[in-house]
Amino acid sequence: MNLRFILSMAWYYGIKTIFRGPSYLIASLATPLTLLFLVFVLSHGALVKFAIVGGLIAFVGSVGLSGAGDSAFFRLQLRIQDLYVPSKVSPFDYMAAFTLSYLVFSVPGIILYIYLGLSYHLFNLYDSSMMLLVMVLLIISTTSISFIISGSIKHLRNIWGITGILTIITSILPPTFYPYSYVPKSFLYIIALSPTTPAAVIAQGAFGLSVPMDSMFYIMIIETVIYTILARILVRWREN
Repeated sequence: MNLRFILSMAWYYGIKTIFRGPSYLIASLATPLTLLFLVFVLSHGALVKFAIVGGLIAFVGSVGLSGAGDSAFFRLQLRIQDLYVPSKVSPFDYMAAFTLSYLVFSVPGIILYIYLGLSYHLFNLYDSSMMLLVMVLLIISTTSISFIISGSIKHLRNIWGITGILTIITSILPPTFYPYSYVPKSFLYIIALSPTTPAAVIAQGAFGLSVPMDSMFYIMIIETVIYTILARILVRWREN
């Protein structure tokens, strides 16, 4: 593992991006916060705790999926990835660097949602520990999906529409902003293909908002492993 490369990229593409391009952070927070406001108004505050927990999940998930555009841009337009191929940077190092970068980039948004959660007395030590684990699994799985997508396309113009559609589907269709009990169990397992679904179900159980569903924790772990392996296999490291 090339730890120096991973940390350097996380610094430049994670921390520096927050200060260099804060508009990207604001844009990534816009949809979850808008939906949070709508849920608060339409439910008269009854589902606001679900929206806070789900908004955090939707935000982190959308940041991870947005990596498809960045990695495709690096490979197809800037050709920066070609510089790493003959170096000591491995595909795993490259993927790990992107994952850590997006996790770091998400920190200001996570802090905002933590503040909202504290305002509604949502967080304690156990809940926070479980949520941290869910966030780590979520950013790994969604970033892996972004590598699967970016490695499968040949033209950069296709990536923006794909990521836009995926972000909407993974943010709104899963039970992120509402109780998962509203969804029929058979359909819940189908949409569990999106990492945000098991993440939302686990979080709702951990915060006492819904009945815990232990199977979703195992699904999320298995899903994260599978998506990571597929990303490593399908990432287009050397152009054929």
